[in-house]
Amino acid sequence: MVGLSGGVDSSVAAALLVEQGFEVEALFMKNWEEDDDGDYCSAAADLADARAVAERLGVRLHTVNFAHEYWERVFSHFLSEYRAGRTPNPDVLCNREIKFRAFLDHALALGASVIATGHYARSDCDAEGWHLRLGADPDKDQTYFLYLLDQDQLSHSLFPLGGLRKAQVRELARRLGLATAAKRDSTGICFIGERRFRDFLARYLPREPGPIETPEGRIVGEHRGLPYYTIGQRHGLGVGGLRAGAEAPWFVARKDQARNALIVVQGPNHPLLLAAEAHIGEVHWIARHPPPLPLACMARVRHRQPLQPCLLLGYDPAGCRVRFEAPQRALAPGQSLVLYRDNECLGGGVIEDAGT
Repeated sequence: MVGLSGGVDSSVAAALLVEQGFEVEALFMKNWEEDDDGDYCSAAADLADARAVAERLGVRLHTVNFAHEYWERVFSHFLSEYRAGRTPNPDVLCNREIKFRAFLDHALALGASVIATGHYARSDCDAEGWHLRLGADPDKDQTYFLYLLDQDQLSHSLFPLGGLRKAQVRELARRLGLATAAKRDSTGICFIGERRFRDFLARYLPREPGPIETPEGRIVGEHRGLPYYTIGQRHGLGVGGLRAGAEAPWFVARKDQARNALIVVQGPNHPLLLAAEAHIGEVHWIARHPPPLPLACMARVRHRQPLQPCLLLGYDPAGCRVRFEAPQRALAPGQSLVLYRDNECLGGGVIEDAGT
């Protein structure tokens, strides 16, 4: 059962499996109820594209609505994290709870033995169990978003695009005459799409303006509400040059929840923007069993970031501390920190705090 989203990646994933002789069916998931913002309602168009691809490939297309599951398992957590001043990544939770749980369970109930998606990742199995490995295209690798998968989910999943680069996928789609061959990649919030993020978030979280301050306590502006800003953000602050001040641009460095204050600094490499360590909460290990610590490995704190050398120190009741070889910029509580060794994604955890 292929998760057919109406995009080029899942379309080619389905086509490859058909070519390889698998018995293929497809499932289109609707996971967000449409609202009155017509500019962003794309589910109907995506379904039409999925139907066109399924017809072209001669595979049966199922449809299902997981909007309730998405709200309960993903979006409610997304909102609560923003209320708490954190920066969550909904795609990570969406993959674990919707694409590789709700979808997987539904597909198995329909008689499928495995599911397949258009993710750029690879997996394999040996005597030690299942391994999640980097995709062949370093610019498209999506293992950062898949680090919460477990052994059971990997054992029931295929990633047909793992060994391909995006250009090859586009060329295959053109060669096969798929309706999605020239369709641009989707961006934005998982299953919600591209929106004016601040306006969208304001529907669910009230605006609570407060001061924008320097670390010394000087008020330099007013923010619209802490959830609408992220650590490291430069644009949209509305803070100009100050009399007798430096000309360097301003960046968000901290959120003071207790005082509803946004702390900003000047310059992209201000010390308050850099952290040599991070504390992550409970660590999810794909292999189930944690390796002995300390562990020298690599880490990513955001999608497409080059892998960063680091050292995992000992566990404590709240998680584990990670020390970076080089200070990392703009670490934010709520972000996922994903761990790698060689070409394997080991797992990861959510950043609770960062230290200089």
